[in-house]
Amino acid sequence: MNTTILLLLFAPLVGFLINTFFGKSLGKTISGVLGTTAIVVSFLCTISLFSQINTDGKAITFHLADWFSIGNIKINFSFLLDQLSVLWLLFVTGIGALIHLYSISYMHEDENMHKFFSYLNLFVFFMIALVAGSNLLIMFIGWEGVGLCSYLLIGFWYKNQDYNDAAKKAFIMNRIGDLGFLIGIFILGFHFQTLEFLEIKALLGKDLITPSLVSIAALCLFIGACGKSAQLPLATWLPDAMAGPTPVSALIHAATMVTAGIFMITRMNFLFDLTPEIQNVIAIVGAITAIVAASIGLVQNDIKKVLAYSTVSQLGLMFLALGLGAYEVAVFHVITHAFFKACLFLGSGSVIHALHGDQDMRNMGGLRKVMPITFWTMMISTLAISGIFPFSGFWSKDEILMTAFHSNIPLWVVGSIASIMTAFYMFRLMYLTFFNDFRGTEEQKHHLHESPALITIPLVILATLAAIGGAISLPGNSWLNHYLAPLFKKHEAHHLDGQAYMLMAIATVGALVGIGIAYSKYLKKKEIPVADSEVQGLHKVLSNKYYLDEIYMATIVKPIYMISNFAKKYVEKFISQAVIGLGGATYALSIKGKKIQNGNIGVYLFAFIFGMVGFLVYVFIIRDVK
Repeated sequence: MNTTILLLLFAPLVGFLINTFFGKSLGKTISGVLGTTAIVVSFLCTISLFSQINTDGKAITFHLADWFSIGNIKINFSFLLDQLSVLWLLFVTGIGALIHLYSISYMHEDENMHKFFSYLNLFVFFMIALVAGSNLLIMFIGWEGVGLCSYLLIGFWYKNQDYNDAAKKAFIMNRIGDLGFLIGIFILGFHFQTLEFLEIKALLGKDLITPSLVSIAALCLFIGACGKSAQLPLATWLPDAMAGPTPVSALIHAATMVTAGIFMITRMNFLFDLTPEIQNVIAIVGAITAIVAASIGLVQNDIKKVLAYSTVSQLGLMFLALGLGAYEVAVFHVITHAFFKACLFLGSGSVIHALHGDQDMRNMGGLRKVMPITFWTMMISTLAISGIFPFSGFWSKDEILMTAFHSNIPLWVVGSIASIMTAFYMFRLMYLTFFNDFRGTEEQKHHLHESPALITIPLVILATLAAIGGAISLPGNSWLNHYLAPLFKKHEAHHLDGQAYMLMAIATVGALVGIGIAYSKYLKKKEIPVADSEVQGLHKVLSNKYYLDEIYMATIVKPIYMISNFAKKYVEKFISQAVIGLGGATYALSIKGKKIQNGNIGVYLFAFIFGMVGFLVYVFIIRDVK
């Protein structure tokens, strides 16, 4: 068992080290196969651990080493493999392995392919550490590690300055959230004298808490989750992160990094259950993020940007479920979303690959005939994300909306509207990309082809999971709820009564309305989105993302630049001149002082007598007076 856990943890790290130091000499194919094999090994180890935990239901604690102690706080380098972490590792390593396989073909023309696989391996290693860590500090190491790797991967094509800017934006905005997370860790460590999840849970069960401190800590942890999982107001980095290669988009934005915030809140569910006011904040922020991101996605023309805003919107729905205390429902949607969104991102990469890098849907169309595998896999995933029966997204999204309906009707309305928008913009993507006539150049048309097997095989596997993945949690017969039951307070399961059927019908009709509008505009009327320069009114507001970046630039970035320029021009100049002045004064005094050192014994005797007289005056007169 120890060997299995060590292989799970360190196989990706070994892959990273080998590719970093020897990848160039090994060649592209070997470096790609090596990186993929490392993740496959971790996936197989996860399956082994999953089968054991599923059989006996007991969590596994693996102590690797003692780390350090501060006062009464002892930090161990240890790992907790329970139902939640092993389930998360299944799709992190499983989908990660498929994305690595896909990348062997997709990145084969890149001269730095070995470096790409080393970054991917390092990313998965840190994600495993984040998920499997037994305490908040190990989680934070993984948390910062995936942030670093996302920076390296988003800016992988660093010769393009826009890509560098996108990487820096992602890194800085995540640091804002990470500061909140770190403050939350400090508060919990100070209050409970431990950072171990199980120990904090046990202490909370004894009512040895200060409610205000716990609420502040929960709010700080949520701020950290907002940064990593792209919730408003820290959501604008994720769409710009599409600058990275498409496999990066699939890995970061489908199954791993952006779900880290959801994992952290789910892991700390026992803390958030004691802070209903923070749960309300989480639900409201999630609902607002879902509808704002969905509305922006309505008008995007870059195929990857549509999927990026879709990711932000779906993450909002997951936070809505978390805020309502339905942790297992949020986990359910994380899993189904990992299946269909990874497929959609990789499918978009297949399209971009066929069009030699063109991502504008206005230049696509008619690809259904020449790319049938890509089309059908993306269509299945689109039906899933739109919430069409019986695909996986129907079941998970229905659970979220049903929970919202029973808890807060206004949030249910917001979530339902966001879901209708999702169906519209996803079928808008499909109609513009795959239907009607091809609108690209003759040269592009001449080279159109289906992608190779290393790209289509992962698409087929993910599309299959997107179709049948909902079976893990059917209403009234949920394997997932039963599996996760030891970790959460009992959550009322939704059974198929009359009200449940009514809510399902409303959600399905809403999705069909969104699909119908997209069909009328983009298939029947064959409308093509107008050029960016011709956009007006609300369309322009949505195209410019509600001017959030401009608002941040005007209210935060420019004032910081003004302060820094003022400090550089005046404060730094004053400090510099003061230091130079002190040095100059010291130098001038030294010039005068060294003239005394001239070898004249009379001067030395005078100084000696003068000093002795001063000493005697102090000892016998001044000190006695005091």
